[in-house]
Amino acid sequence: MVAFGKKLKDRQIQEWQGYYINYKLMKKQVRQYAQQIELGTLDRRNVLKDFSRMLDNQIEKIVLFLLEQQGLLASRIEKLGVQHDALQEEPEINKISELREAYRAVGQDLLKLLFFVEINAIGLRKILKKFDKRFGYRFTDYYVKTRANHPYSQLQQVFKHVGLGAVVGALSRNLHELQDREGSSYLSIYDHPTLPLQDPVIDSIKAAADRLTHSTNFLNFLGKHALIMQEELPTPSEEQVDDERYHFMSLLLNLANTFLYMVNTYIVVPTADDYSISLGAAPTVCGIIIGAMAVAQVFSSVYFSAWSNKSYFRPLVFSSVALFLGNILYALAYDFNSIWILLIGRLLCGFGSARAVNRRYISDCVPLRIRMQASAGFVSASALGMACGPALAGVLQTKFKIWKLTFNQDTLPGWVMAVAWVIYLIWLCITFKEPSRDTEEYHAPNQSNDEESGTLRKGLNQPLLITSEDKVDEDADQDCDDSEEAPEESRKPANSIRSAYRLLTPSVKVQLLIYFMLKYVMEILLSESSVITTYYFNWKISKVSVFLACLGLTVLPVNIIVGSYISNMFEDRQILLVSELMVCIGVILSFNIIIPYSQPQYICSGLLLFVSAEVLEGVNLSLLSRVMSSRLSRGTYNGGLLSTEAGTIARVIADGTITLAGYFGQSRLLNVTLIPSLFITIASILATFYTYNSLY
Repeated sequence: MVAFGKKLKDRQIQEWQGYYINYKLMKKQVRQYAQQIELGTLDRRNVLKDFSRMLDNQIEKIVLFLLEQQGLLASRIEKLGVQHDALQEEPEINKISELREAYRAVGQDLLKLLFFVEINAIGLRKILKKFDKRFGYRFTDYYVKTRANHPYSQLQQVFKHVGLGAVVGALSRNLHELQDREGSSYLSIYDHPTLPLQDPVIDSIKAAADRLTHSTNFLNFLGKHALIMQEELPTPSEEQVDDERYHFMSLLLNLANTFLYMVNTYIVVPTADDYSISLGAAPTVCGIIIGAMAVAQVFSSVYFSAWSNKSYFRPLVFSSVALFLGNILYALAYDFNSIWILLIGRLLCGFGSARAVNRRYISDCVPLRIRMQASAGFVSASALGMACGPALAGVLQTKFKIWKLTFNQDTLPGWVMAVAWVIYLIWLCITFKEPSRDTEEYHAPNQSNDEESGTLRKGLNQPLLITSEDKVDEDADQDCDDSEEAPEESRKPANSIRSAYRLLTPSVKVQLLIYFMLKYVMEILLSESSVITTYYFNWKISKVSVFLACLGLTVLPVNIIVGSYISNMFEDRQILLVSELMVCIGVILSFNIIIPYSQPQYICSGLLLFVSAEVLEGVNLSLLSRVMSSRLSRGTYNGGLLSTEAGTIARVIADGTITLAGYFGQSRLLNVTLIPSLFITIASILATFYTYNSLY
């Protein structure tokens, strides 16, 4: 990992060089404090006093320069305002265009200033964490509380950035009015706050300002499910991707691929046990039928990740063809009366899993200003597909024959999805635009291959006041910036699963264990639902479909509540632990022990388990995106691939558990499958407690 001090030096604006935080000096001073305390020449009280004074001086230098630059920007806007007023009297198209360009130039300078604040704030956070880690103090808490709450706080100037907000408002209003001058509307943005701000520079400024504010909203929270990781310090030039690389229809095709694949995964769940019985197998073989796609996905994730280094179009074509053929085989298995043809069809569908390509396209080809929206769209498409799959299976309750082919509730999911993939393939071939690769040396692949991501892994998405998850962040740093120059080898992405695994810190391993656990318990709940409900409650396929669809429809509302409200009230670590405990309670309540098993017990416990797991997944991936090494944000064997493999292997084991548990009989299936779920859940809770306690 590249030393932060070197990154800071490389990305400084040269004319402002003397006003940045002197990170190198402060890091050197921290080492000197350690040596002096060890020799007994300096006591802790003097260390705290001296370090506080040094921080105060650094922050004062930054803030005074910030205020000076704000004044210069305000003065320029005031002068442009005079010209703007003159144009109100005698509007001229040429002068309006020139004035808009002048305002945009101010906007570009404001972007530089926001980036200046961002880099300095990251430096302050890192040096404070380094100080706490070196001496075992809670100095950060003391320093931030005493400085931020003071009436003359200079920290507030940086992190509340009220003055910068006023400059952004003035720019937005004037650019919007000038734009409307060329049209027919004379409405102000203040009259209609919901009017979109069309100018790209305003979007870039807003994105940069958002990184300076610790407020998690629904879009950010949902986007982090995609685990699309990025470099720690984006430069202003990296804020936009070439328009030639971004193509809206291509992005839409990737989201459609995500949606259809999730529909394809879950459309067979309500009927898998009935299909296996029709082919002469036990109903619990549904575990193998459902899990066959996950088995293939373990391997497809790797080759699709590598393939996307060279192309996006060809992997999507291969995916569509594989899924078309797999669904055809799945449907034909009924007439051939062969469970093996059915399993081969499901395996072929798994080999067509292009989710790695979908995420790679978002991370490489979507501009930063809309990447969070695209990531949220990816997660929303997955959630919608998860709900639509079972719902569609519930609709396909009919039976007829065409020639020698049977169309019924078991085979129709295969036929319908085969037609869907043909339509998708035609749409893909007509409208997809392969992005150019000539800029790839400047845009290293920031791939993430499951559920993803925020706009700045360790930027100011977090407050300067370090919370528990920030301390986990420091563990991920591995104190890599102790040396100013990092060897070239340490900057390269991992070139194998083994080397990627070596980069995992204890906190990352715990997050992956949690991800494994939640995927395992969710797969157990969903995959065995048709067998359990048929045995205990005699539910029909349509009723199972409604139940599974309702579970899938809870994903977005739950994320809205957590992303917009709960995550602003509590630390991620607290939400994580509570969610784990609620999953554990959901598993315990699902057992059939004493009282007769009832529908309310099954529905309520299943809903509690599923919703808690969804909350846990969002928070867990949010934390994972912050503690993952930056070397795992690039290349084929990245952090997203590791999380994909962890989740996919969990699904494979869960589906295998259902099939093996079938040997104990359907009467024991529920309890036998819940026992390993309970043990894995307890293990993840204990690992979480142990890891966090050892860090703090």
